[in-house]
Amino acid sequence: MMAFTGAGISVESGIPPFRGATGLWSKYDPKVLDISYFLDHGEDCWKFIREIFYDFFGKAKPNSAHFALAEMEKAGLLQAIVTQNIDNLHQMAGSKNVYEFHGNSSRLVCLKCGTTYYTEDTDLRSGPPRCKYDNEILKPDFVFFGEGIPSEAWDKSFECAEQCDVCLVIGSTGEVVPASYVPHKASQKGAFIIEINPESSQFTYSVTDLWLQGKAGDVLPWLMEEIRKE
Repeated sequence: MMAFTGAGISVESGIPPFRGATGLWSKYDPKVLDISYFLDHGEDCWKFIREIFYDFFGKAKPNSAHFALAEMEKAGLLQAIVTQNIDNLHQMAGSKNVYEFHGNSSRLVCLKCGTTYYTEDTDLRSGPPRCKYDNEILKPDFVFFGEGIPSEAWDKSFECAEQCDVCLVIGSTGEVVPASYVPHKASQKGAFIIEINPESSQFTYSVTDLWLQGKAGDVLPWLMEEIRKE
């Protein structure tokens, strides 16, 4: 069994989605995460990046849904998580096999020399963080608009989709491509798709076999309890 998670699972941790009436793009201009714009206006972009992903997101903690998935993995029921999220909450909850389709905000990378840094070891308060080797502005190690999906994350995600017998789709609207292709691939390969979402999504009437309507923080702990009874 694998899980495919989207922004909805982290909304319960206080992280707003990017899209929708209350999403972040209703408050911020998406161009600050366009790779071309970042390369030309890195210092300006960092003002907003810091506010969105580090001043605010950095306070978020895993919720009961994240912990339930970690428990499923520990019990040998869940082989891997493919996530669209960049918030590191799955790992903070204890999940080990996590494939980050869009990268991770806890890492920073120098686009010139490739050196990776971790935010916990980096001063983000006094201007844009810079590489200690070449003084280049560091980029958060997640996928910006205009960038491709990291090859390892792509390969591992679709490998999981092709091999799983059950795919949990949790908190994803199915609107973001190519990430949304992962559950479709699992369905094509014969996996049983269980969707956990409070509202219907692009998956619900296309690939979903069983829709458990509700919040992930309620449904996943309940599902784990039901599994224990078996």
